[in-house]
Amino acid sequence: MKAFKTMFKTELKISLRGMDMLIFAIAMPVIIMVVLGILYGNKPAFEGAEYTFIAQSFGAVSAIAISAGGVMGLPLVVSDYRNKKILKRFQVTPTSPTLILAVQIAIYALYAIASLILVYITAAVFFSYQFSGSWIQFLGSYFLVMISMFSIGLLVGGVAPNIKIASVLASILYFPMLIFSGATLPYEVMPTTLRRIADVMPLNQGIKLLKATSIGLPMDDVLFPIVVMCFIALICIVTSLRFFKWE
Repeated sequence: MKAFKTMFKTELKISLRGMDMLIFAIAMPVIIMVVLGILYGNKPAFEGAEYTFIAQSFGAVSAIAISAGGVMGLPLVVSDYRNKKILKRFQVTPTSPTLILAVQIAIYALYAIASLILVYITAAVFFSYQFSGSWIQFLGSYFLVMISMFSIGLLVGGVAPNIKIASVLASILYFPMLIFSGATLPYEVMPTTLRRIADVMPLNQGIKLLKATSIGLPMDDVLFPIVVMCFIALICIVTSLRFFKWE
């Protein structure tokens, strides 16, 4: 536990100096929430809806930090550590490579939680947002989506032969999901063609789950997203453990 705390503090300082996650995981979700609030505010999400557009957007925007850390940040760090032989050097010390991965997961989880809190405060203070769902269900869904997205990052970082390929794969996965999954461009205002594209992206299913639990929709409506998130997490974790390259 002492080794974890020491390494966590060191790696967090390095991450904060890089500024990337502060921009993409902290600042970006807040800015997007502000933009959506200004554009749509407390208008109904759609004709006849009992909840506002900002209420429906909360779950989507809160997922941005998860995707930034899990799909973009995590695989690049893992690939960089392998490329610099850091993972290999730690294999001959009492500190295991698994501890390094646990520290990185904890750091990106911290970013995601901090982003969630800031997004909620922004929506509540500036746009009169009121959470109407179950916090227990929402937070459970949030961590399920987090595990699923982080497992994708571990898979990409674990099997990519070098950091360049890891960067390409991460970008191919991250940016289309960011744009077309409803995290930035609201799913409800997308043309039919874009909705069909969004429906096949893993993050979109996670966002549907977060939207439903934050609004308070019946759990029957989110059984499919739950199954998808669990399936992705299981497949990616098993595959990454089977084919993970420490050096």
